[in-house]
Order: sequence, then C-alpha cells, then structure tokens
Amino acid sequence: MTISVKIDDTTLRDGEQTAGVVFSNAEKIEIARLLDEIGVHQIEAGIPTMGGDEKQAFKSIVDLNLSASVLAWNRPVIADIKASLEVGAKAVAISISASDIHIERKLRSTREAVVASVQKAVEFAKSHGLYVSVNAEDGSRAEPEFLAHFGRSAREAGADRMRFCDTIGIMDPFRTYERINRLIGETEMDVEMHTHNDFGMATANSLAGIRAGARWVNTTINGLGERAGNCSLEELVMALKYIEGVDVGIETRRFRELSEYVARASQRMIPASKPVTGANLFLYEAAGRAEAMLADTSSYEIFSPETVGLERRLVIGKYSGVASVLSKLAQHSYFLPYEEAERLLPQLQSRSIALKRALYDEEVIEIYERAQAGGNKWKR
Repeated sequence: MTISVKIDDTTLRDGEQTAGVVFSNAEKIEIARLLDEIGVHQIEAGIPTMGGDEKQAFKSIVDLNLSASVLAWNRPVIADIKASLEVGAKAVAISISASDIHIERKLRSTREAVVASVQKAVEFAKSHGLYVSVNAEDGSRAEPEFLAHFGRSAREAGADRMRFCDTIGIMDPFRTYERINRLIGETEMDVEMHTHNDFGMATANSLAGIRAGARWVNTTINGLGERAGNCSLEELVMALKYIEGVDVGIETRRFRELSEYVARASQRMIPASKPVTGANLFLYEAAGRAEAMLADTSSYEIFSPETVGLERRLVIGKYSGVASVLSKLAQHSYFLPYEEAERLLPQLQSRSIALKRALYDEEVIEIYERAQAGGNKWKR
C-alpha cells in the first residue's frame, strides 16, 4: 500500500490519563526525547492550561527543539490556547464532545454552541499561526450528519485536520471503514484516528481508518490510556509494516527499550503476552514449533526479535521435544547423542510438570548431570 501515514503519539497526555498514572517532569522529557529519536512525527505533550508542573514540562519539551512537532491539548477556550502559546506550542488540538449524549449530559449545551465554540477557537489559533487539529470527542457515537457539519465548520474556520475519537471503544473495523470513508468524503479534511481498546479492537480500527483514507493516527506506548487503553504505537507500526506494507519510518529496534522505560515510569508492567513487545512473542517450548523454528525461524516468525529489541529464547517444559533438549544443552557446551537426549526428556518433562513452569537452564543442566553422574557427559 503506497500511502503516507503519520503518528501523533499521546502517551504524555491520554497515556498519563490512565487512572493512577503520573509521570514526573523528567520522565515526560525523556519519553518525548525517545519518541523523537525513533522518528514519531508528532508528540501530544500535555495540557498547558493546567499550569504548574504540566505547563513547565511542556515548555521543557518544546525547548528540546525536537524534530517532531509538539502539540498541546486544549478545550475550545481562548484562555487554553493562550496558555499553549505561552509555552511555545506550534500545534494545538482543540477538543470538544460531538455526540448528543455528551453535549447534553456532560456539556449541558447544544450542537450549535459546540460548533460556534470550535469555530471561534480555531479562528483564534490560526490567527496566531498555529497548526490546528480539531478533536471530535465521542465521535463514534455522534450523529453522522452532525459530525460532518462539525468537521466542515472547523475546516471553514481554518482547521488543518479532524480527529475522529472512538472514545469508548465501541467501533469495529467494518463500521470504522464506512464511517471514516464517509467522513472524509463529506468534510474533505485530513482525518486522524483516535481509538480506544475497550473491545480489543483499537489497532484494528486504526488500520481500518487508514484503509478508508485517514492519514494520522493517535497512539500511546504500550497502549496506555483510560480504561482499556489506546491504540498501541508498537502494534500499529509493526502491523502497518508487515501486514499492510506501509513503512512509517520509525526505528522499531528500540521498541522494547521504549516500552520498558514507559512501563517503569507508569508502574504498569508489560504483559508477557503483549503483541510485538511481550517477552513470550519469541519464546518456544512446544516440540513442533521449536523444531520448526530451529530449522527455519520464518516458520513461526513474521519479523525477527531483533527488529523490536527482543531476543529469541527456547525453554524446556512439559511440551518440549528432543530437538529442544539437544539445542538447550548445546548452548552450554553439552553435546549429546540423540538417543541420550531422548532418554533424558521424560525426566525434564516430569520436573516441569511438578514445578508447573518451564525449567531454568540451571535446572536442565542439573538434571542432565545427575542423570549422567559417573558417566561420559559428552562435554567439549
């Protein structure tokens, strides 16, 4: 697919809005620096109008003179945009609810008032030379005709793009494609995907939006975000590259490093089974898979572990086979005849079952040496 897709990472804004997560200013600066180093196109660095540490952190990030654009989040309020200007923002997101349930119950307002406030804020921002993204919060539950009117009104006021927010994660890829295709046709705007993962479809919905013509995607490192989180930066970039054939120019070899840093800063550890950066992604135990991998890694790997900063590992457990035992012991300079490894395997499997886990390398060697006590250990 020959298209251009840009990433606007919102780890420092929506990611930090994860309940219980707080980044220190030093951590925010380091995350912004890392995002810039791997090639993210835009960083949504926070909400300057909050003042205090939030405002200072944003200014410190601007002062890094990053290659990435640094974007500030705002309500459609002139005072918010002024606060963003004070800290040197060159790009702003102007965000307001677009669904009737939010307009009526959260804002206690009307559609007309929402559109008027957006137009006024966009005109002010553009008069100060800012790049403007208009965010339709809860856009997935907005009435389609009103959402199109919302977008056209923002475009007429000078907005550069529109963020379609699936705020509560209720979309599926099929409806996402239809909605985004229609929205682009009716507004003639650049559209950005902002998807949440409440039903496990944030990345899939972002991909569907791209298929429909969206050219920007909001992501977070490790999929941080409110409730079930946002579209994961690592998952989206790798899915684009290896499924859709779209390379967005991001250095993926540092993904695990970046994920680990944010995991520590957020105190939200990386699940072993997490797509792309989880430790289990390149962990082999089952005999058939391990043997196929040992013969040809492409049997079970679409990309190499080094591509995302991981390592390939083979463990010995209940489902291991002889080839795994031979390979594991060879790593420690023990070279066995096939028949000897075949006799050793049941002992290793039994121990794994008793412990209810795979064996550590030291345990494998201990069991082997005990079995070979007094005999030839085939060690070179």
